[in-house]
Amino acid sequence: MAEPKTRPTTASVPAFLAKVKDPGVREDCEALVALMSTVTKAPPVMWGTSIVGFGSYPYRYERGRALDWPLTGFAPRAKQLVLYVMPGCDGYEAMVEALGPVKCGVSCIYVKRLADLNLPALKTLLKASVAHLKKTHG
Repeated sequence: MAEPKTRPTTASVPAFLAKVKDPGVREDCEALVALMSTVTKAPPVMWGTSIVGFGSYPYRYERGRALDWPLTGFAPRAKQLVLYVMPGCDGYEAMVEALGPVKCGVSCIYVKRLADLNLPALKTLLKASVAHLKKTHG
């Protein structure tokens, strides 16, 4: 079986963020580094070539294979920021709604700008997500 591309690397997070062209998006990324570092009590680490992740937990597939995944993270994309909330949005509907204008994927929350969000609500959601993962995958 092929190894996943989304694994922790030794690449520099500051160097990655310095390459983000839009200064506003770069500023949002730096704010996310501060927020996610505080919530997880873990430093930012590059996962693959474009995800900044914080902490890790052992994710086990139904067939038994286990891989490490970040507790939370983000990726700056061309048109939006992708926030990774690993348990997904199911069960967190009220917290997600409190964020403001976002779209949800399976384990992703898509946002245009952090200024559009309720940041205390984001911190609450991230804390709940991380606590859930530590409890269930501890």
